[in-house]
Amino acid sequence: MKRKIIFATGNQGKLAEVKEILKSLHVEVLSLRDISFEKVIEETGATFEENAIIKAKTIMDIANEVVLADDSGLEIDFLNKEPGVYSARYLGEDTSYDIKNNTILERLKGVPDDKRTARFVCAIAAAFPNGEIITTSGTIEGIIGHEIIGDHGFGYDPIFYLPDYGCSTAQLSMEMKNKISHRGRALEKMKEELEKRGF
Repeated sequence: MKRKIIFATGNQGKLAEVKEILKSLHVEVLSLRDISFEKVIEETGATFEENAIIKAKTIMDIANEVVLADDSGLEIDFLNKEPGVYSARYLGEDTSYDIKNNTILERLKGVPDDKRTARFVCAIAAAFPNGEIITTSGTIEGIIGHEIIGDHGFGYDPIFYLPDYGCSTAQLSMEMKNKISHRGRALEKMKEELEKRGF
């Protein structure tokens, strides 16, 4: 029988990425929807890592299963690393990413490419029923593009441009994105940690 791992998200795009990366493990990956968890977890941490731990521990205490949670976001150097840990809540919880992305492009209007440096950061925490907590992290460097482009991915992907690849992260195939993205890198490290623990 497969062991269960709950990934603390309701975001189907994110869940698809996670399942793809963890598919070599003998586990069933469940989302918050699968366990009918609908409460909002207050992310009061000052860092991505702290927020990931808060989410993982909260769900683990309720479900008593291994729980993975990530906190990730976009840091834009020209905007003093905004939106950072507030990436999901930037301009308000229910604001569409279309509006968020357009607002960022507007704020960077006329700013040259060498000052548009940015990165996606992802921290992943695993909370185990025995009380153990481990974290991994990953980043991907790029710049903020000048337009919204690409229809793969989600969130800020359409404005995050990768000069080395000549495209935005929303134009990458899922396979390529999982290989090079911040979440892909953090998850690969987490996969190694889970393998060490017999998963």
